[in-house]
Amino acid sequence: MKRNLTNIADAVKLGSGALLPALLLGACATTGTPAAPRPHYPAIDIPAEGETTPVGTGNADAADDPAIWRNPANPAASLILGTDKKAGLYVYGLDGTVKDFSPAGALNNADLREVRMADGSSRILVGASDRTDRAEPRIALFGLDGATGKLTVLGTETFLPAGHAPAEAYGFCMGAPLASGELARAYVVLKDGTVAESRLVEKAGKVAAEHLRNVKFATQSEGCVVDDVTRTLYVAEEDVAIWKVPLAPATLTASSYARVGETDGLVDDIEGLAIARNAEGRAWLVASSQGDNAYALFDLATDKPAGRFRISGGALGGTSDTDGIEVILGDFGPQYPEGLFMAQDGDNAPKAQNFKLLSWRSIRTALGLR
Repeated sequence: MKRNLTNIADAVKLGSGALLPALLLGACATTGTPAAPRPHYPAIDIPAEGETTPVGTGNADAADDPAIWRNPANPAASLILGTDKKAGLYVYGLDGTVKDFSPAGALNNADLREVRMADGSSRILVGASDRTDRAEPRIALFGLDGATGKLTVLGTETFLPAGHAPAEAYGFCMGAPLASGELARAYVVLKDGTVAESRLVEKAGKVAAEHLRNVKFATQSEGCVVDDVTRTLYVAEEDVAIWKVPLAPATLTASSYARVGETDGLVDDIEGLAIARNAEGRAWLVASSQGDNAYALFDLATDKPAGRFRISGGALGGTSDTDGIEVILGDFGPQYPEGLFMAQDGDNAPKAQNFKLLSWRSIRTALGLR
């Protein structure tokens, strides 16, 4: 995340009272070139309908990336997860209260998949990019108990070949297996723009990561998501574009999908990515347009922009400087009957950062999506 202070009011919202005099003095200075104002593209305001308990790390940029598990047997008992990138991983109920916390260290981005184990049992497998060691990227792995909301630590896995250059784990997402014997595919976005693909497999009773191949972007990247239906990886190069990477070919090759600028409605940084797919097969890619505190949608059938919204208004307050997002469609109970959207809130003052929740029905209705 890179905070962008567009004006004095924004800066005061993010900082302390001591910041205002400094900003006023800076505004009067005659040296240097003033920063260009940030773009602020039109978007529809939608109020948050729920929020989580704040993360435990206060006075810091700490909350980062969410994940969602929908309970098909009891949708209202579904679970949501979020990272405190200074401390570990939270599990919440849909009411936002904490079900569990794993003090697993500097976990940045998280994702989950339901996987089939060798003995035929099903497991909710949670993975996260572990940047505790900034030179040795790792994947932190957990089992999630859908009934209790409790996490079981499965360990951390290194995945790059021995002797690799120092690299920092940053973004993370998971996809469905692409070959027999796999539980899932894992994608770790390194801070230099490299995306490392590994397969997750069972070995000697544990989950192991085996590195397969890379794709490289020119500058810092983080957000990623896999469309399991089309076997496509989407990656956000923060200051530049969203890239599309087909996973079926032997070599990973990226093509530009949407770029920073008014045409696609993206203001850098481009941060979290998520895919909303309904029962009829309609699907949208959702991106955090962090630079103007908005969320941009793209119709995956046409690859055209499908609208923009902000989480704003209402008793719970809005979101700003959003890093990670997630959305899953389907029944989540009376409050979220068509699906759930979740976004990190970078400024939840005076409390620590948290995650805001929105009904997909509210988004669909506001943007006129079919």
